[in-house]
Amino acid sequence: MSMAKKQNKLRKEPTRRTLDRMDLEILAELQNNARLSNKELASRVGLAPSSCLERVRRLLTEGTIRGFHAEVEPAALGIGLQALIAVRLRRHSLAMVRAFRGHAAGLPEMLAVYHLAGAQDFLLHVAVRDVEHLRALAVNELTSRPEVDHVETSLIFEHSRGRLSAGGR
Repeated sequence: MSMAKKQNKLRKEPTRRTLDRMDLEILAELQNNARLSNKELASRVGLAPSSCLERVRRLLTEGTIRGFHAEVEPAALGIGLQALIAVRLRRHSLAMVRAFRGHAAGLPEMLAVYHLAGAQDFLLHVAVRDVEHLRALAVNELTSRPEVDHVETSLIFEHSRGRLSAGGR
């Protein structure tokens, strides 16, 4: 039996192409306005439209650009309240983490699910009609779960979305 060293697949880092200045400019423009036409985007970053389109397609194919979205006014959909719900699990088994994450991600009120290190195991960003809807969500869908030990809810009064940039600048 060979004693060859096996690679740890979890520690293997994916190889990513380094983004150049032009890629970063394209990303910045698209984060400001994802609806820019290719012609307008090319003009703003100083590229020929064909070169710009090729770069955007490559950024999509490589997974650097994960998608485009429309930011919708919550009130237009009957959303009157958003909250962050911190959840601590009873135990930290892989089965419990997966079960809770799957359940939470499948809830229609869920905007984002964050699995954390620290005092809390999950942070859930939810959108609900009103306080009664939030209470029902917490009681019926979270505290009743066998994996859940503790839930703490914080109301969001206001929020703004940031942008990613190279090196966190």
